[in-house]
Amino acid sequence: MAVTVKKAVLWRKEVENQPGVLASTLEPLAKAGADLQVVMAYRLPGNESKAMIELHPVSDKKSKRAAETAGLTASLIPTLAVEGDNKPGLGHAIAQAIGDAGINMALIVTQVIGRKYSAVFGFEDESDANKAAALIKKAEPAKKK
Repeated sequence: MAVTVKKAVLWRKEVENQPGVLASTLEPLAKAGADLQVVMAYRLPGNESKAMIELHPVSDKKSKRAAETAGLTASLIPTLAVEGDNKPGLGHAIAQAIGDAGINMALIVTQVIGRKYSAVFGFEDESDANKAAALIKKAEPAKKK
């Protein structure tokens, strides 16, 4: 499988960190038939009473209305959604290429299932996201000695 890199928009919402908030946020999207590929929820460091919920994709009109009903807004963080074949050392190779190019990441979430990986990368600006997209496509892990 070739590596695919696509621009993505994370929808996000700051919430009170309490039981049931994630479920109530996702409910309108589920009722709208949204097929979410990424859901992140985490406490905010230094303010454990608050949390952030982020998700992707919200693409059609019905899902956008549902996201807005849930209080989510489109993030301004330039984001890439990446999928490809997993290889040992690939995460390091991508991080090294991006770091060597002087690009600072705002966020990264990666998951491997079987032999495939998916990742969401966020950057400080659109220019960095565009540069990183090319680097991610070319990244290869170092060969074992």
